[in-house]
Amino acid sequence: MSPSTHPSPPQRPPELLGQTVVVLGGSAGIGLETARRARSEGAKIILTGRDPERLRRAAVELDAATTAAFDATDSAALERFFRDLPGPIDHVMVTAGRPPYGRVLEMDLAQVRSSLDHLTIVTQIARHAAGKVRPGGALLFMSGTGARRPAVGLALTATLTAAIPALVANLALEIAPVRVNVIAAGFVDTPLSAQLLGDQLEARRTQLRETLPIRRVVGPADVAALAVHLMTNGALTGATYDVDGGQQLVPA
Repeated sequence: MSPSTHPSPPQRPPELLGQTVVVLGGSAGIGLETARRARSEGAKIILTGRDPERLRRAAVELDAATTAAFDATDSAALERFFRDLPGPIDHVMVTAGRPPYGRVLEMDLAQVRSSLDHLTIVTQIARHAAGKVRPGGALLFMSGTGARRPAVGLALTATLTAAIPALVANLALEIAPVRVNVIAAGFVDTPLSAQLLGDQLEARRTQLRETLPIRRVVGPADVAALAVHLMTNGALTGATYDVDGGQQLVPA
């Protein structure tokens, strides 16, 4: 057989064809990239975000089935969103929120409580989603790997980094057969990272390219690929999956 007559490899069917994926915090960064990936695999997309205009642009790009603009920390709005979802859904990806940074002893009690409320939000989402997600569907939460090493300014983030996997492992038993997992990311090159680092962003990118075993910076597409895999692999639940390019293996 000549090279010109080699048969083309068979085309695989889209892995999420006919399924519905909800992305909370889906108008930018990891959430938006996950929605793109899920849409490319045939999923119908439902997006939420705080910024109505940014959410509108993302919805147009992805031909989203529906959108809802609200803050995921608003418990009443969160409950209303899940209550009003049309029909059963298959997967929920939660990227809303940002890690709390700062010296804990310099924060007032209200700031500390607000930061730790993220655990309450995880519980609320699980409670609301349990009645909406089809059996075998996936509920995915974001966490991190960087705060596993103690450092000044990371006390609350480290607390959440330790607590969320434990909470999710137990939720996986409570709301089975809905599956629940955590994606723990290191540095990801997103607009939020740019906002947090400001003029130090490029130096951080350079450092990671030089020190990470993968010799490049982790991007939203890397996290999105893992998220879609966790949606489609029905044997995975109650676990935490790291995607940090080996960041934990090298000196901070």
